[in-house]
Amino acid sequence: MYQFSRSMYRELADFVAPDGCGVGNAKARLLTSCEAAVERLAADRHYFARPARSLFNDVRMLFPLSKQLVAFSVIERHMRLAADYVDLQARTGHSLTGVPLICHATTRRGTACQREPLPGSRYCPSHKHLDDELELTAA
Repeated sequence: MYQFSRSMYRELADFVAPDGCGVGNAKARLLTSCEAAVERLAADRHYFARPARSLFNDVRMLFPLSKQLVAFSVIERHMRLAADYVDLQARTGHSLTGVPLICHATTRRGTACQREPLPGSRYCPSHKHLDDELELTAA
């Protein structure tokens, strides 16, 4: 996943404005924020609703006002590509962090289901009816 954060950083590094600590510290903060956002996207895709907006809010003070729109468009494009890649890997049944995928449903006792989901779905065979309800609601 570092290819997404590093390519985003390379595009944004030229727009960073010097602050009181210097350009080097601002660029280091930008790199750290980009890597943290992409790592969270890879580890917690289902519960990271707006990754581009979250990252932009973290780094917007590093850019002059005239470059913030450009910075947001770069962040949005790269985070969309990273999210599509994570979703593609999840559909094939692979996790990017090495942790096995688990079902997103809860059991009758209220605990998280620990079974492995079906390929191309977020739910295990016992909870696959929940995936069908989501498709009907979306349609």
